[in-house]
Amino acid sequence: MEVLDPKGSIGVAEKQLIALSTYTMLIVVIPVIALTLWFAYRYRASNRNATYAPKWAHSTAIEIVVWTIPALIILFLGILTWRTTHELDPYKPLESNVKPINVEVVALDWKWLFIYPDLGIASVNQLAVPVGTPVNFRITSDSVMNSFFIPQLGSQVYAMAGMQTRLHLIADQAGDYAGMSANFSGQGFSDMKFRTLATNQQDFDAWVQKVKASTTTLSMDQYATVAKPSEKTPVQYFSTVDPKLFTNIIAKYNNGHVTETSDASCGTKG
Repeated sequence: MEVLDPKGSIGVAEKQLIALSTYTMLIVVIPVIALTLWFAYRYRASNRNATYAPKWAHSTAIEIVVWTIPALIILFLGILTWRTTHELDPYKPLESNVKPINVEVVALDWKWLFIYPDLGIASVNQLAVPVGTPVNFRITSDSVMNSFFIPQLGSQVYAMAGMQTRLHLIADQAGDYAGMSANFSGQGFSDMKFRTLATNQQDFDAWVQKVKASTTTLSMDQYATVAKPSEKTPVQYFSTVDPKLFTNIIAKYNNGHVTETSDASCGTKG
């Protein structure tokens, strides 16, 4: 239900797409249901006033209606899908006068690691973003395939080992939003959740300082401990992070090479 209560421009656009598609399909669904009930009543065995035509086989008018209307609806939905697929492409950067922030996302068993490369900090199971600021996500997995999803902000995108996908979102309202994996990934899947804190710039800066005050750092050696499978992992902060951590996580599956997935199927909303 959170998808229907969006708090960002991408989420709002996707809600409108869902609503428009549903209303369009109801143009067929509602009349079919209504006519089915009316036919059952009209041509019931006890109604002697209904026309009895046992040899009736064809009506040009009916054929035109039952083929033309669905064809027009399918054509409309096809054009709508093509247009919105490009407009809501998760790889497409958001237009804004505000400088975006970059966040690297790593799906682990069964938790989420968020790295802020420009700030040199990281956190586990808590994502903070300033309101009105585009967020450029780079996403990967150091385990099985997962799906990164913040329902109230917009599209979900797959996280795959050895590959990186991208997502661009923005929070238009301050709030504490649920984040999750939308792809089953083992016994800890049901608790693989995180919170997204959308705050004003002042509160975001305060959060950054709070993370930087942590005594825990995230070197490659420390990461090996963090990456071990765990369930219901509490929020963790890392005051410094290896600047090559995200790249190294991807490269270890590709003999040192980084692969970027650009297939449109990696970004879906369903």
